[in-house]
Amino acid sequence: MPRGDKSAYTDKQKRKAAHIEESYEERGVPKDEAEARAWATVNKDSGGGNKSGSGRGKPDTNASAKKGGKRGGEASAERSSAARSASAKRAAAARSPADRSAAAKKAAATRKRNAGAREKV
Repeated sequence: MPRGDKSAYTDKQKRKAAHIEESYEERGVPKDEAEARAWATVNKDSGGGNKSGSGRGKPDTNASAKKGGKRGGEASAERSSAARSASAKRAAAARSPADRSAAAKKAAATRKRNAGAREKV
């Protein structure tokens, strides 16, 4: 298999890489760099391509996601309660009523979809 060939990756791994790449591009990372980082993250989390046969895949570790969450938690914990509260108030004031309405509608749709999924089980 030539380097860069993604045929050994599962559909889930490909979707995950696409989502991570999108996120990097939204933050201003060039497309080529975003793609490279995305696949590096998928490889770190899942140990590379898993599409090799029944029972031969490796479980995902999600190491990168855990690292990011830990870093964010540490940064937040270092700030005082008053500083976190002031920051949240500034962010809420900066959002327009249309943004708040759109976010509320999206949250309601998600809750409705999740409730329907639970009923089917």
